[in-house]
Amino acid sequence: MTSDIAIEVEGLTKSFGDRVVVRDLSMRVKRGTIYGFLGPNGSGKTTTIRMLCGLLTPDSGRGTCLGYDILTQAEKIRVHVGYMTQRFSLYQDLSVRENLEFVARVYGLPDPRGAAHDMAVRLGLDGREEQLAGSLSGGWKQRLALGACTLPNPQLLLLDEPTAGVDPKARREFWSEIHALAALGLTVLVSTHYMDEAERCHEIAYIAYGVLLAHGTVDQVIGSSGLTTYTVSGAEGLAELAAKLEKTGGVDMVAPFGTSLHVSGRDRAALDAAIAPYRADAHLDWRAAAPSLEDVFIDLMNRSQDNFQ
Repeated sequence: MTSDIAIEVEGLTKSFGDRVVVRDLSMRVKRGTIYGFLGPNGSGKTTTIRMLCGLLTPDSGRGTCLGYDILTQAEKIRVHVGYMTQRFSLYQDLSVRENLEFVARVYGLPDPRGAAHDMAVRLGLDGREEQLAGSLSGGWKQRLALGACTLPNPQLLLLDEPTAGVDPKARREFWSEIHALAALGLTVLVSTHYMDEAERCHEIAYIAYGVLLAHGTVDQVIGSSGLTTYTVSGAEGLAELAAKLEKTGGVDMVAPFGTSLHVSGRDRAALDAAIAPYRADAHLDWRAAAPSLEDVFIDLMNRSQDNFQ
């Protein structure tokens, strides 16, 4: 493995009972990359992340993480990993300072108080250091959790839907900090349901019910989707039009976006034939458009088989 590769795995498979949660997954993550995982709930994102970094042992497959074998050197991998779960996992009845100092002591940092203070300043938590963690808003809790898991200077940061329930301003500030960390060489794996967050990642992977369906940059994933998309707008009647189009062969997906519809299909000729009768309507404005990342992911999910069924 070359030094610029943080994670390289091949054929990872994991089952729980008789259900295959991840099936034959292979991927490569470069160091300093923000790598986004997307997919429906229960699709294997968290299981995949845990296998990639040695926190969970696959049933089959091989690979390395941070230069260590994920099957035989998991303990060495975990020393270099920071893990931020969706649910706030620090002590609610300790202050910001006490939480950060506790983490610093657990990891044996030489100056726990100084390290905690420096991290509080970096993340804008200075002035709140004596505030109880449980009394913080969602955005401030998020900053504290990020500070705690990056305090030991990990090489790999795992973020499991870290901004769920956080306001847009706090999310933007969070992502600015993540990009700053990545610029310093930190590798970040993040699962998210937000399309704007996916677009902030250097590369993304879409996993549906245990199978990796698409990966690459956002432009690469959209470009390889094979979708043709039109937007149609009009003063009225879009709901009725959507209902008709959803039952029309050649139309694979119809989705409202504000005062317009996104109409998409995987076969351009079939899609054009399907919408041709409606394009003659002077009350409707049809325009060719690039498919959005959301269009692509919904299409992928619609074609996936739920492994719970």
